[in-house]
Amino acid sequence: MSTQPEALRLAKECMEIHSPNMPEYKIAAELRRLHAVNEELLEALEEYVNADPVDDALNPRKRKARAAIAKAGEQA
Repeated sequence: MSTQPEALRLAKECMEIHSPNMPEYKIAAELRRLHAVNEELLEALEEYVNADPVDDALNPRKRKARAAIAKAGEQA
């Protein structure tokens, strides 16, 4: 079983099937770009959550950040 995210798997499959001048190839490149941005944003959220000393119960932004991290993990 592969642990590769679905977006990257689809992008790879699309790039193997289509030539660089096809829209599907460009879509695949955009999927890869967005996946990379998502990884950076998740890393920043995790740093924020781990660095903030305020308890989650007292910080609604921290709870929201944790929920976003969890949601991203479900979709990986």
